[in-house]
Amino acid sequence: MTLLAANSQILYPEIYQRNQQQQVWNNGSCLFWPKNYGFPGSGWCDRKWKKKISRRRDCRVEALWPDLSRPSTIEMEPINDSDQLDQILAAAQELSRPVIIDWMAAWCRKCIYLKPKLEKLAAEFYAKGIKFYYVDVNKVPQALVKRGNISKMPTIQLWKDGEMKEEVIGGHKAWLVTEEVRQMIQKNL
Repeated sequence: MTLLAANSQILYPEIYQRNQQQQVWNNGSCLFWPKNYGFPGSGWCDRKWKKKISRRRDCRVEALWPDLSRPSTIEMEPINDSDQLDQILAAAQELSRPVIIDWMAAWCRKCIYLKPKLEKLAAEFYAKGIKFYYVDVNKVPQALVKRGNISKMPTIQLWKDGEMKEEVIGGHKAWLVTEEVRQMIQKNL
């Protein structure tokens, strides 16, 4: 036994033709719009469409040509002993600029996660002459760790005029720590 299904194009041709005229294809999906809404020449949608195109073009330009006038990250320099720390602090004191020291350990998961974020922050403050350093507490003498008065890791300290002024103990989320470090730097500039 054969059944014939009703074809909507044959039964309701006027509805089918009206829907075909009102279809708008957008990213591969078919949308039905009321008459004169969203078609070229309808006014409001044309302005919206042009705005959308220009926004996409701006994004593409930024994506293709990054700002090369300043680096996006600057690798932090290691401090290996007390003599090196003294030299760094003396040079910073001559220039009257603060120094940021990240006290971390190679086994500390939060320290490892925070380091690239601090390197981006170092690039942000590079133009102002602020340098970022790190100390791996397992690879340096304990006298250096005691000098920094480190009890928890990661600890980010701001040193100015040869002494530690402020610190952020980074046991919480990395974006919060970087924001606190940014505020600490801006307060001590």
